[in-house]
Amino acid sequence: MFHLASTVPRSVSTFLRKSLTGQSFPASFSSTAKAFSHDMETVNTTERLRELRKLMKENNVDIYIVPSEDSHQSEYIAPCDARREFISGFSGSAGTAVITSEKAALATDGRYFNQASKQLDSNWHLLKQGLEDVPTWQDWTAEQSECHKTVGVDPTVITAPEARKLAEKIKKKGGAQLLGVKTNLVDIVWGDNRPPRPNEKVSVLDIKYAGKKFEEKIEDLRKDFDKKKSAGLIVSMLDEIAWLYNLRGKDIPYNPVFFSYAAITPTTATLYIDKNKLDEDVIPHLGDKVQIRPYDAIFEDSKALGESLELEASIAGKPPTPKKKFWISTKASWALSLELGGEERVEEVRSPIGDAKAIKNATELEGMRACHVRDGASLSEYFAWLEEELVNKNTRLDEVQAADKLEEIRSKKDHFVGLSFDTISSTGPNAAVIHYKPEKGNCSFIDPTAIYLCDSGAQYLDGTTDTTRTLHFGEPTEMERKAYTLVLKGVIAIDRAVFPKGTSGFALDTLARQFLWREGLDYRHGTGHGVGSYLNVHEGPIGIGTRIQYSEVPLSIGNVLSDEPGYYEDGNFGIRIENMIMAREAKTNHKFGDKPWLGFEHVTMVPMCRKLIDGKMLTPEERAWLNDYHQEVYEKTKGFFEGDQRTLRWLERETRSMHVVEITL
Repeated sequence: MFHLASTVPRSVSTFLRKSLTGQSFPASFSSTAKAFSHDMETVNTTERLRELRKLMKENNVDIYIVPSEDSHQSEYIAPCDARREFISGFSGSAGTAVITSEKAALATDGRYFNQASKQLDSNWHLLKQGLEDVPTWQDWTAEQSECHKTVGVDPTVITAPEARKLAEKIKKKGGAQLLGVKTNLVDIVWGDNRPPRPNEKVSVLDIKYAGKKFEEKIEDLRKDFDKKKSAGLIVSMLDEIAWLYNLRGKDIPYNPVFFSYAAITPTTATLYIDKNKLDEDVIPHLGDKVQIRPYDAIFEDSKALGESLELEASIAGKPPTPKKKFWISTKASWALSLELGGEERVEEVRSPIGDAKAIKNATELEGMRACHVRDGASLSEYFAWLEEELVNKNTRLDEVQAADKLEEIRSKKDHFVGLSFDTISSTGPNAAVIHYKPEKGNCSFIDPTAIYLCDSGAQYLDGTTDTTRTLHFGEPTEMERKAYTLVLKGVIAIDRAVFPKGTSGFALDTLARQFLWREGLDYRHGTGHGVGSYLNVHEGPIGIGTRIQYSEVPLSIGNVLSDEPGYYEDGNFGIRIENMIMAREAKTNHKFGDKPWLGFEHVTMVPMCRKLIDGKMLTPEERAWLNDYHQEVYEKTKGFFEGDQRTLRWLERETRSMHVVEITL
């Protein structure tokens, strides 16, 4: 699954849309129409904006910013944190709303131009980010702040670096200041209709799945403190806290995390969480090594920690400065930074927990291998069932019915917990919508004569999966075969890559795109993202793509990430193929520079679509890779289909060796 930002899950988004619009919707669209869900309905925001502007005036704020993020910079957010969707009506995963006394603007990227234009009512101006002569939301905000206007934002939902950069832009344009407004004004407008904050139970992840005791993880962190002279670390990212303490929760849909903060110093470890959320096994698990404090106490405690720092002696009349500083992640909130004492007492760093979490231990890697075999068997069973229903039985199935069947199949596998994200079940032109989310009662019937794209994943106790396959149940067009094969060549190129230690995913990205580029084609998403171990399906800091942060962190042995190039023709079809790969040491004939060389091990075990492969476009090496891959898929998953002749026949057909002259079956 391509990387998104601050996603509202399908069930959450549906709840919000129904509560905001009060509308009913038709049962379905035809299979040939681009069928968008409730998410494409326009919402009247006039009254909400009027109430917000009233509050802005009362708080001496001329311009108010509403980001997509929650207080933890989560990719997936709880319903109670979907403030930007509430105030604007736009439900896409990425975007920022900016409201002035007279104007309202919504900034989003190219994935959502079409969706935003349909959802935003006449109160809103769409800022199409990335287009020439279109300002960023930061620049637009700064322009509106001219003549000494004050810009306000909830300091818990904007990072400290972002706040600092924005404040500088505002001052340069003649604005008064960026003001942290402690009470979120959108929450007040939302009122009693705002969903409650989740209060799900938190449980212990057994060491047989975690692979490393939480005490050892904390000790490693403290060694880092000592080496780099740090006073400690305040942790706000939910997946980092879950990983650090070997705990899992259910507060965020699809992500086994829980609302909390953590503070680690050379001598103390504290978990900030409402105690009633803890399962009975959590307290004995943490023992006397971790102090439990209320969730909201993080801010008063952060202030006390900042004030406790030992100061250097005053020099030449300059005020004394701390001997050490507290670390916070570059993704930590402005509010946390301010409570700790700001830049004088805080050092913003790439989280050392995030770096450690991205390098899976042996137990986690073995769990990823095992869960992907089970998950692959589920997908093969699903695709075999889907083909029989659509082709042999002429059954009318919509995209959500199909996705529900896949979840039912997955749920029967060992260690299954739930899905890792909304299943993207998309037929024909819907497959060209990169962020497509079908909704029950308002989606397309699957057309067996068109492309079908399925991007899906699951959470298992021993790992997290994310797989995309594009299929065709009829006769593909020449362009569909060509595009699919170009994408497949990109998948193979990443999978077969060998590179020296120190290479980043930024450097590898062109390997996947080169075949499309030669045809003047491309795709507007990253090539790969990190994946958690029974954690978030999108995990930093590593990835393959053109994002600057991917150039800052080299790939390491133990990284798990996706390999997922694609191609999309708006209004026609979309293609994406996604495998999970794990970085490992590669065997080479030489070792230039006397350094290790790395390569990848694929763990996804699902056949490619034979009908869509143009065999003549593959080199002998690529064809050999494909045949070897299909043989591996067959051998590792066939045991799941004893007594299931339908799936076994499908698997045998799809994994049959491809010969040099073969184009299609």
